[in-house]
Amino acid sequence: MAAYGLYTHIASNKTRSMLLLGGLFLLIYVLVFAGALIAEVMINGNGSVAYYMNAATRDLIKALPWATLGVAAWIVIAYFFHQKMIDAVTGGAAVTRQEQPRLYNLLENLCISRGITMPQLKIMDSPALNAFATGLNPRQYSVTVTTGLLAALDDQEIEAVLGHELTHIRNGDVQLMVVAVIIAGVVGFFGELFFRLFTNMSWGGGWGRSSSSSSSSSSDSDRKGSGGGAIIVVIVAVVLIVLAWLLSQVVKLALSRTREYLADAGAVELTKNPDAMISALRKIEGRGELPGATSAVMELCVDNPREGFADLFATHPSVESRVQALIKFAGGHDPGPLALPSDEAPADDSGAENADGAAPPPLPPSGPWSHADAPTASPGAAPDGGPWSTPAAGPWGRH
Repeated sequence: MAAYGLYTHIASNKTRSMLLLGGLFLLIYVLVFAGALIAEVMINGNGSVAYYMNAATRDLIKALPWATLGVAAWIVIAYFFHQKMIDAVTGGAAVTRQEQPRLYNLLENLCISRGITMPQLKIMDSPALNAFATGLNPRQYSVTVTTGLLAALDDQEIEAVLGHELTHIRNGDVQLMVVAVIIAGVVGFFGELFFRLFTNMSWGGGWGRSSSSSSSSSSDSDRKGSGGGAIIVVIVAVVLIVLAWLLSQVVKLALSRTREYLADAGAVELTKNPDAMISALRKIEGRGELPGATSAVMELCVDNPREGFADLFATHPSVESRVQALIKFAGGHDPGPLALPSDEAPADDSGAENADGAAPPPLPPSGPWSHADAPTASPGAAPDGGPWSTPAAGPWGRH
């Protein structure tokens, strides 16, 4: 837990990134095979299961080069333009030292202390309390912080959050998550495409059009079915599409939620201040939702409050479990849930009116120039220029 930037962890992330790329192509090929099954059923609705499987396999072999080129093009586009896509969704904008000296100096000091290449610093105009890192290589690395986080956290807490994101970059977690987003995007796109084709087909006419061709080729044992094989094959195709989509989501979640624990530990190692990381998490807790952000962006954040199926599909451990880990392994102290100043109702000190709508009476003069027996002017009295008039005249008058 206390380790930071372990070479074995970095190497493991790189290996998993390569495996994810391989899994991307595998899942795409599964989707292409499922699409070929549906296409064969549309062409001939009276074939047997074996006939459809053989025909779809031939179609898959023919489509392999085109599917590979399409996926490769998708990866290239994501590699060069994923940051612009994320900025377009979140509204993040790069800032300089002159524009954000406080934040820039905190990040630069952390990078200098560990010899880390300074990532680009970006600000997202949002009241949410969150931050995230992106990039696939040192020229693309960037750290984005919301304006709400800057307003709510002190310097030590912001430094802990920046250390958390720098650890993600150093450990290769950012690369891993971007690859996972590419996988989910490709599989989700093709999965939705096949489902639209599937639901828009005219099944009644498609399954009965080839009865004559089936009778004319009765010697072919693969075409002796009466439509039952088509139903089975369609069910298999739908199951393959659903499984491919689910696997793409599971891959993202199985990228080890321990990466958040390791990033918290890295922040503590960088700042030598576990209490700052704990208090930052407590302030961020329940306040990190970025309106309009996609699930892919939320998965990159310090905290992702979006969950499903009783935490089964949560991409981040709970703040409570992360705090307990920091207490156990880093010796931090938990202040408990923290309220921000903005969460409290502002006090009404204007003194403009009482509850009944009447203006409050003027206060009697006080201070070194007042006297205990001095008369108090009535609210409606006109100023007479004396020392106790309201408002008082001269250099001690009310402005």
